[in-house]
Amino acid sequence: MFASLIEGLTDAVGFVVGALLGYGVGVTFGLDLFAQGYGTGSIIAILLVGIGGGMGLQAARRFRTSKTDVE
Repeated sequence: MFASLIEGLTDAVGFVVGALLGYGVGVTFGLDLFAQGYGTGSIIAILLVGIGGGMGLQAARRFRTSKTDVE
């Protein structure tokens, strides 16, 4: 039970941090995620947030796996 809670929390934190980093990259390049309509800049910003979230999730899982391998 406790292990499942830790797994879920680390996955959620990894996803959110990665998505925020993707959003930050988009803002840095002047892409508006919340622009009206679906222009090219908005689509690219959405992709950056999705890719960042996926990378953050994978990083959290890799980090968690490396910690359990050591123990």
